[in-house]
Amino acid sequence: MIKVDQISKVFNLYRSPVDRLKELVFRKTYHTRYQALDSISFELERGETLGILGQNGAGKSTLLKVLTGILLPDSGSVSLDGRITGLLELGTGFNTELSGRENIQLNATLLGLSPTEIQEKMDSIIDFTELGPFIEEQMKTYSSGMIMRLAFSVAIHADPTCFVVDEALSVGDAYFQQKCTKKIKEFKNAGGSIVFVSHDMAAVQMLCDRAILLTKGKVTATGKTSEVIHAYHFELTQTEDAANPVAYSEDDLSFGNFDIKIMDVRILGTESKTNKFVSGEVAQIKVSIASKIDFPELTLGIQIRDRWGQVIYGTNSFHLKTPIAVHKEHAYDLAVEIPMNLGVGKYTLTCALHSGPQHGDECFHWVDDVHEFEITSVKDNYFEGVVKLDPVLTVGDAQPLVIKY
Repeated sequence: MIKVDQISKVFNLYRSPVDRLKELVFRKTYHTRYQALDSISFELERGETLGILGQNGAGKSTLLKVLTGILLPDSGSVSLDGRITGLLELGTGFNTELSGRENIQLNATLLGLSPTEIQEKMDSIIDFTELGPFIEEQMKTYSSGMIMRLAFSVAIHADPTCFVVDEALSVGDAYFQQKCTKKIKEFKNAGGSIVFVSHDMAAVQMLCDRAILLTKGKVTATGKTSEVIHAYHFELTQTEDAANPVAYSEDDLSFGNFDIKIMDVRILGTESKTNKFVSGEVAQIKVSIASKIDFPELTLGIQIRDRWGQVIYGTNSFHLKTPIAVHKEHAYDLAVEIPMNLGVGKYTLTCALHSGPQHGDECFHWVDDVHEFEITSVKDNYFEGVVKLDPVLTVGDAQPLVIKY
């Protein structure tokens, strides 16, 4: 278990290195203070995964460095039952002049493993990296993906009770990322705790039991992962110079400045006439809106999410090159038709009204999971997975085999 109690961290920022010397000599202040963390508190139980969300500069990396002991907090405390390891910035704890094998010994020692433990785990660590003969080469010859492989393998084989993962996991090939994700799930199922930092909301939704949102070093939201992701999306719409600031709607937990508002959303199969239809059937998404203003190029955006909250598909009228002109004190009915080539299962629909290609430009109204629909069966050929791709199989002419004895 991890217990973080009111930790704070302040950095002194200098315009140039010489200002440090001038401060010592003249006993005057030549720095500004930056509050990276401000009274952060949370607890993490065994077998639980906590997501840390926030924009760049919110304090996420500083928090992870405090948790792993790389930095000491100015105030507050971190209580840990067991060993914590992690995957932070690539290269942390490594020497590029040493070989991969030598760096395993170095990094594992820094993590607290004894020489005997390192020797016992060496083959397993190397096998997991799949670096082959490169394990004997100097690390300065490694690519960023190879360094990530080595760093992850050492950290996960150190038998931690808590594993910390930063954006470094996004480096490297898709195959090894999937291998790491599988290993993380195995670690969690065995009772391990995980602190996960990522800008990939689908990964956060899939891996995390709950989450916290950091804003300028403070916790501004905490709770269920989906709720904190919603708060993060809301935060992305905030601008200091906004003439009409974005706000929450208490009725449906949506957000926007509400100059143009989503009044109703429906999704119906063109054949079934309900929100339950077969894979491949065309569905019509009907969105009713009302405008308080004149706006020449409104964007309607939609997202389809699976039961885990991952975005399966998303698009908007800007990318479809179909701008929508609206006028003050008028209502409009919009319709989008999509062939629902999806696998059997339950899905939700998210809708948004904004300007430009994304909701961060000017968000009028964003509503998460405004409607649910279900794919009940497959109409034509059976398939597995999330999407129906309609492959075409071609078989060439038969050729006689020449068998030599």
